[in-house]
Amino acid sequence: MSGEKIIFPKGRQIVLGVTGGIAAYKACDLLRRLQDAGFLIRVIPTQSSLNFVGRATWEALSG
Repeated sequence: MSGEKIIFPKGRQIVLGVTGGIAAYKACDLLRRLQDAGFLIRVIPTQSSLNFVGRATWEALSG
């Protein structure tokens, strides 16, 4: 399965909740990959997560 591209229907929506932990950085990559696959993403960061990835970063990445 590794390396195979999965095709998803365009326009699907996902809410991405991000909590305060080092994995918040990985959520940035996940966001980009989901967008590249055609998903519309809404990011809901906790206040603690904003210590790792700032609000401006989420706004820039999610549009």
